[in-house]
Amino acid sequence: MDPTDAEAACFEAGIKFGTLYHQFAGTPVSPGSAASLERAMAEAIENQPFCADCSVDILDDELDTTHDYTELTGEYMEVSMRIEYGEEVVHTEMAMEDGYPLMRVVDVVSR
Repeated sequence: MDPTDAEAACFEAGIKFGTLYHQFAGTPVSPGSAASLERAMAEAIENQPFCADCSVDILDDELDTTHDYTELTGEYMEVSMRIEYGEEVVHTEMAMEDGYPLMRVVDVVSR
């Protein structure tokens, strides 16, 4: 049985979150470089099929910069994506919940 468009869109969202998190986790970041890293991350994910929009917010005011920079982790990021697959649009987000960077589907809407 083939997946529905909604199921395929949710799968695509998961692929994009996995790529974003595992490609960029550990990247050195400072308050001065946060904006350019946000843009690079969003543009990299938007290159992937079915990603209509990606927004990355690095919480630069929360960065531990004891040594002028820190490693990027989920605790310093908020991410949202819009995936469009067939007639379905999936909105997703990643934010900290109970000390964990939780990635979730916010809603699925038919166009």
